[in-house]
Amino acid sequence: MTLNLANMLTLGRIFAVPVIVALLYLERSLQSVFLAYVSTGVFILASLTDMADGYIARRQNIITNLGKFLDPLADKLLISSVLIMLVELRWVDAWIVVVIVCREIAVTGMRGIAADKGVIIAADRYGKMKTIAQSLALVPLLAHYPLFGFDPVPLGTMILYLALVLTVFSGGNYLYNFYKNWLQAE
Repeated sequence: MTLNLANMLTLGRIFAVPVIVALLYLERSLQSVFLAYVSTGVFILASLTDMADGYIARRQNIITNLGKFLDPLADKLLISSVLIMLVELRWVDAWIVVVIVCREIAVTGMRGIAADKGVIIAADRYGKMKTIAQSLALVPLLAHYPLFGFDPVPLGTMILYLALVLTVFSGGNYLYNFYKNWLQAE
């Protein structure tokens, strides 16, 4: 059955996207610290499902084609949607989000070409590090209100720049390996 626990967790991550977007719009309208923390909490829970779904699928040996498709899609929808909302809210510069989203589109397109040739390109360690860094950056940026005198925005911004470097590097790495392997196969 393709709708197993791992895939349901992945779908939960996708369904969290409109919830987070709605919470951010409400937070902006109401200037509510509470809603900022609720949206942050929903994002954290959604991000944690990324680790949980993969662990469950491998542990229970229930890796499916649906899961292979949905998992990276869910990551991209969650991260990209939150980043775009942060641009809308003027908490993150648009150029950073453009670079990140363009990398995601390029790697997804490259994976599609590879899949058409029967090659599955799994996430490598740099891609996983990129996703973790992006998620870690978004937590303080979403929370954004000072807590006990600590302003989380500079920390989130610093981690986001690190995530940006990892994004570009991992994207270049995927494209280089794809190009090298494709040329050898052609």
